[in-house]
This record gives sequence, structure tokens and C-alpha cells, in this order.
Amino acid sequence: MSAGEFVLYWRKNKINNMAKSFNIITSGTGGQGLITLLQIIAEAALLEGFDVKTSELHGLSQRGGSVETHIRFGNKVYSPLVSLGSADLILSLEISEALKMLFYASPKTVFVINKNLISYPGGFEEKKLIQKIKNFGKGSKYIIPASEICQKELGKEVVSGIYLLSYAVHKNLIPLKPKSILKAVSKVVPEKYLDLNKKAFELAKK
Repeated sequence: MSAGEFVLYWRKNKINNMAKSFNIITSGTGGQGLITLLQIIAEAALLEGFDVKTSELHGLSQRGGSVETHIRFGNKVYSPLVSLGSADLILSLEISEALKMLFYASPKTVFVINKNLISYPGGFEEKKLIQKIKNFGKGSKYIIPASEICQKELGKEVVSGIYLLSYAVHKNLIPLKPKSILKAVSKVVPEKYLDLNKKAFELAKK
């Protein structure tokens, strides 16, 4: 079963799977808009009538430090934390931060990753990090140059998270409707940044 087929199956059978939630991990570094991304996904899930629990972990007060968020939604969700090995989707805005999230993944977990690497002294090469992720499990891995695309087309790479989210939703990698995500963007994002975020959302459809 492909990632898209799994999501369609999950959405179709959600009434009969009261205990099953859809589990998302997002990761990156401070200043990349991960908390906004969490709020958008949570709001979209609420709009579709799901119970939602979220959590924010690690270095939130430090710009440039690691940031990790958990989003769980379903008919009934009890814990805000994604258990080890139970993530359905890992969406990361930076390659090395995606690698750090592998312990949340199962062999079927889908990865959507921004092809963006923040260089650290003694760090691994980009190709080696990507290969480590690709070698893990059998789930689909989408490595997308979202920062590069957003910078080139919109002049701002800060909306790469919205671009990746839109990509994932339109690929049926998340059991939420694109229109719900767009409504959530309008509700969560401040007015002065709204047009830019909507453009990033539409750009990912192309």
C-alpha cells in the first residue's frame, strides 16, 4: 500500500478506527516557522472534526536550536506525544534534523524533507545524510529543495514549511483536505504575511 493509498484508507475508515490517530512529527531549527506549521495542521484537523493533541519539544527559545513538534489527530486522542516507532509522517525543514527523528519512525513512515542542510564543523556531507534516511525502512521519502524554490520564486525561503505542507497534502500524504489547510493558514498566519504564505501553498501544487 502506497503512502497515498494508506491515507485514503485511513480517511475512509476513520469512523471504525476510534483508537487510531494520525501521527506527525515536524522538525527543524528555531526561526523556521515550525510552531506556525503545528498550529496550521492542528487548526485544519479541528476544522475537519478531529480530536487533536500537540506538543512542542526542544530548544524553542533558542533561534537556530533544534525544534521538534508532535501533532496527533483522530476520532479520540489521549496523548500529545508520538510514541517511538509510531510516526506516520515526518516532515522536516532540515536534513540533519530529519535524521534525528528516525527513532520516531517505523519501516512504513513517510518522510517529506526540505533539501536544506545547515553546516556544522565536523558534520556529515549532505549526500551521506540523505542516503542514511533513504536506507531506513520502506516508506516513501520525498527530498524537495523547498528553500531554494521559495527563494527563487517568492524571494523568501522562510515559507518553505508551508510549501512542504502543501506538497504533502496534495500528494495525499496527510489525511486532511487542501481547503482545510488553506482555511487554517488564513486563520493562523498574521495578515501581513498571509499573501506570501498563500503563494507558497499554491506554488507547491505546480
